[in-house]
Amino acid sequence: MNAILDTFVQVAQDCPVTVGVVPTTKKNAKPSIHMIQYELLSASPYHYTLEDLIYEVHIRHKEIPVEQVEQHGDRIRAELFQKSHPCMRASMLPKKFGWGVHYDSEGKLALYGMETEPYRDYIAGTSDGPNVVYAMRNKRA
Repeated sequence: MNAILDTFVQVAQDCPVTVGVVPTTKKNAKPSIHMIQYELLSASPYHYTLEDLIYEVHIRHKEIPVEQVEQHGDRIRAELFQKSHPCMRASMLPKKFGWGVHYDSEGKLALYGMETEPYRDYIAGTSDGPNVVYAMRNKRA
């Protein structure tokens, strides 16, 4: 998987919200992928690379037991990455929930609500700032 570096994913042009909204899960339902992404990235900014995030979300979403991860984590990871995975431009966080995603110079991720000053600073763009790209649209133009 190619690492994305020094990039800021701006919310989709057709994002339905104007501030970062915390995703919710329906009562008695297991957490959605975007909910797990939000929990991990908001609790530990600049801790996960995209690949690490995809792996951790997979383990939690599939509810793989800790013992199995400890014993077979390398195999689980290898099998997971035999197929390609989309980058954060395709995540519901910037598409629907109003969260910008920053990839730092090491490819580690952090979330910024679109109402925050850091978000506004990133999208204003400077010559020495990160590359700014839009999240994928929710609907075709």
